[in-house]
Amino acid sequence: MTLTKRIALVTGASRGIGKATAIALAEVGYDVAITARTVREGDGIDDSDSERRPVPGSLESTAATIEARGRTALTIEMDLLDKDSLTAAVATTVSEWGQIDLLVNNAVHTGPGSMSTLADTSVEMIETKLAANVIAPVILIQTVLPLMVERGTGTIINVTSAVAVTDPLAPAGQGGWGAAYAMSKGALHRLAGILAVEYPELRFFNVEPGYVVTERMEVNAERLGLKGKFPGAPPSVPAAVIAWCATSSEADALNGQMVSAQRVAREKKLHAAWNRGT
Repeated sequence: MTLTKRIALVTGASRGIGKATAIALAEVGYDVAITARTVREGDGIDDSDSERRPVPGSLESTAATIEARGRTALTIEMDLLDKDSLTAAVATTVSEWGQIDLLVNNAVHTGPGSMSTLADTSVEMIETKLAANVIAPVILIQTVLPLMVERGTGTIINVTSAVAVTDPLAPAGQGGWGAAYAMSKGALHRLAGILAVEYPELRFFNVEPGYVVTERMEVNAERLGLKGKFPGAPPSVPAAVIAWCATSSEADALNGQMVSAQRVAREKKLHAAWNRGT
């Protein structure tokens, strides 16, 4: 479906699911405002531990791909822990393009604490995860909601995680995940259903991407000698499902619910080039 004058704001779009989502939305006719901390190629780092390894991806490379698809990109530097940058991202998009039809809350805090046991997790780490992964998207939602309500239309998609609704089979670092990350994703996960009731004229989705191999994960897997040992979906799979939620009336039946991206991608044949496990 090709759309005319549709504007999306996608957070965390320098790499991974956010980048793939911005590109997928461009392919279905959106102009896309993209946000992240990494603006220029070569400046990206993995800040999950002290080694701070370089990772590929940037807003400038995402923008170039969007524009190669024939759509317009608006690059906005934004940090989830900088509240002023959040409201400024919305204001800049509206100032440039006059509207926001779709908000995709994809960005998450990538610093330490996501894969730590509770004993190794400070209260400050938990507060940081909640600030970045819950408060920041709430600020963005509260800022765009009046604009969408005024126009009587709009969609908000939160990229959630299975950790929000399932328990690990092992502790963090042994195949499981950290409590701080899970608590933050769980809190955000509760929002879509509530908003769907409060704002019936709008659309809200939780998209659970499943296991996705991002650029950062590829860098770490190669470093650890694990490249190819744990195959997952490429970021373009959940991106295709996010684009489907944004554009398809079929998705209306899932308003306020969690959408399992890999299952829906298979059922709806949204990503012909992808076969799970290959």
